[in-house]
Amino acid sequence: MTGPRDLKALPEDQLPALARDIRSYLVSAVSQTGGHLGPNLGVVELTIGIHRVFDSPRDTIVFDTGHQAYVHKLLTGRQDFSDLRQRGGLSGYPSRTESGHDIVENTHASAGLSWAAGIAQARQLTGEGSRYTVVIVGDGALTGGMAWEALNNIAAERDERLIIVVNDNGRSYAPTIGGLARHLAGLRTAGLYERTLGWGRRFLQARGRPGRLVYGALHGLKKGIKDVLAPQALFEDLGIKYIGTVDGHNTSQVMEALVRAKSFRGPVIVHAITEKGRGYTPAETDGADRFHAVGRIHPETGLPVAAGGSQWTGVFAEELVRAARRDERIVAVTAAMLEPVGLARFAAEFPHRVFDVGIAEQHAAAAAAGMAFGGLRPVVAVYSSFMNRAFDQVMMDCALHRAPVVFALDRAGITGEDGPSHHGQWDVAVMRSVPGLRVAAPRDGRRLAELLREALAWEDGPTVVRFPKGVVPVNLPSQRRVAGVDVLAEHDGGPRVLIVAMGAMALAGVEAARVLSEQGLGSRVVDPRWVLPVSESLVELVSDCDAVVCVEDGLAASGAGEALRALLGERGITPPMRCLGLPSEFLAHAKREELLEDCGLTAAGIAAAAISTLATVPQSSSSSSG
Repeated sequence: MTGPRDLKALPEDQLPALARDIRSYLVSAVSQTGGHLGPNLGVVELTIGIHRVFDSPRDTIVFDTGHQAYVHKLLTGRQDFSDLRQRGGLSGYPSRTESGHDIVENTHASAGLSWAAGIAQARQLTGEGSRYTVVIVGDGALTGGMAWEALNNIAAERDERLIIVVNDNGRSYAPTIGGLARHLAGLRTAGLYERTLGWGRRFLQARGRPGRLVYGALHGLKKGIKDVLAPQALFEDLGIKYIGTVDGHNTSQVMEALVRAKSFRGPVIVHAITEKGRGYTPAETDGADRFHAVGRIHPETGLPVAAGGSQWTGVFAEELVRAARRDERIVAVTAAMLEPVGLARFAAEFPHRVFDVGIAEQHAAAAAAGMAFGGLRPVVAVYSSFMNRAFDQVMMDCALHRAPVVFALDRAGITGEDGPSHHGQWDVAVMRSVPGLRVAAPRDGRRLAELLREALAWEDGPTVVRFPKGVVPVNLPSQRRVAGVDVLAEHDGGPRVLIVAMGAMALAGVEAARVLSEQGLGSRVVDPRWVLPVSESLVELVSDCDAVVCVEDGLAASGAGEALRALLGERGITPPMRCLGLPSEFLAHAKREELLEDCGLTAAGIAAAAISTLATVPQSSSSSSG
């Protein structure tokens, strides 16, 4: 199958076999590379139906979020998943560089409806109003406030050919929570309304004229009955036509509903019920997240191919539970990601002290400020890249009010195979402008536990503890601590460079110092631990070195290294200095190690930067031994 035309030419009675083949291929392929398996197993028939009814790319298809687009890739001619999420291979999300069928690459949830509204409006104004815009929205994405802002505006545009397909599997990562989830659960009982009305019609009409009169009166009240038994009035009162519920695993039902949706002018919601992980027993029986995202697994069993070491997220989870045992004020907040950010263990032990707000990071941050005002010590656990959406609340609700909220930013720095929308490269640069905010970057598991304890003890405003994705390195001890800054290594020699190695870059900094020592160059390697605000003791450590190299896994141009440079400049201290970090660009998907090497964030890259920086030091001012 080379594209949607081939799919349309396939006899309808062959579609169930096609769905089985697609599921089999997904399990086989994704088990070799890792990726979002569960969500895609759940949208096979739904995606087939969409491509049978609509004409992509003339009709625009938007995914919210993009992790459910693997079947879409297969149906649009991308059928080699051997290098999925690897350098040079297929992205794990829609990608415009791959296909004209892909539109929205940003995988942060709840933005798809806004995109679709904008595209549909553009179609109207450019004379292309006959083209349809279809957006597939996971029910979890509807927990985000941005989705409801979009719905409010979509409802006002009565003539746009906009089809909203709600992929309702009752889950985002974990089961979907909140009032919307309860509403959608009510809509799943829509069949009860139809069955009740059908029984009433047959029963009453069989009783002659009196029965028919009673039935007529009841039928006139059907909207009231419908509101009780199938409360889709929430959407219809907005002015958006509602079709549902539909069995999302029955291609005929899906196509019938979509054809009906096309017959209306104006926006239509098609509510499809699906099962995450459908057709793969290990996923269907996984209570945590139905194999939402997996590494390499054995396809027969779903078990990991190789057991990894201790994960950063796990270390955070263990320390938070220990802290909560000591202090009953500690509560945890998550944005629909209880398991991925390590809060499942906390929830099991303290079920009344964990709050899942849905995909609503802004609400999470502002609500945490309120919790702090009420005497609690909230810890908001979220992916670094997702934290971008809550910047205003961190600034105005937490920092302005000096609320002691702890933000635990998982997946900081390079995340590897998930690509540009998931790299946590922005947080330090973004948070650097927030007055009074403290940011910690642990270098190993022991420091993560230590810094989390320090963050929880801080009473005078918000704090951030950021840590990367993956396996925790061996603990890297310090030689001594200077007013909170750890000195990790010191080598005597000729001209001496201060290597400020932050967080996950500490080990590479120590290794770079060894390389320099072998070349007769002196160095001191320090870990600030708290990278913002810049420590006064770090300024003092600069004074007896000839050059400075800062290394971090955030943006080089506006990160913690540049904050140090600015402070030194204010003090009239201007040593030759180099700030290493990530470029201000969207980095493609590849292994973490590959991307760090590309950016010069390896021992060899740091050593080379140190040598070139030392080369600018005037001979007369260089120290001989430090």
